[in-house]
Amino acid sequence: MEIVFDASTLILLAKIELLREIIEEINVIIPGKVKSECLLKEGIDATLISTLIRETKIVVKKAGSAEAIKKIQQDFRIEAGEAESIWLARRLDCQIAVDDGPTIKACKVIGQRFTTAIHFLLSLASQNRLEKSMALAKLEKLSVYGRYSKKIIEDATKRLKGGN
Repeated sequence: MEIVFDASTLILLAKIELLREIIEEINVIIPGKVKSECLLKEGIDATLISTLIRETKIVVKKAGSAEAIKKIQQDFRIEAGEAESIWLARRLDCQIAVDDGPTIKACKVIGQRFTTAIHFLLSLASQNRLEKSMALAKLEKLSVYGRYSKKIIEDATKRLKGGN
């Protein structure tokens, strides 16, 4: 399965040390602008992402025409990396991994399938690839690094503890 990633989700998964596990099960694709955004600041997450790109475990692809991407940016008031990710996901007919609120809203408006870092975490836990205590610790980190509402974190906690 291929999924186009936005910088937000890629960075979050790197920060909570789940990116390598995710890459084992899916083909990660990013547009050029997302690569630039991820490698802009030095840090362990940027180093990991850079390494995975060099190892071709993250594939960088050209998004599309600059005019179309600019139009998406303007229509939805999102940044270039998010617009490139949406364009590329639609062109490749695959999901986009995104944790940016305005971009998630744009996906809902245009009917673009999407997933988030929390979805990946819940999936790994439900597949028993991550112990419950470790999953809860990583969710705690996500609540610090991400901009999730209290309701989203509470729902994910409930799911990890065995609720619906």
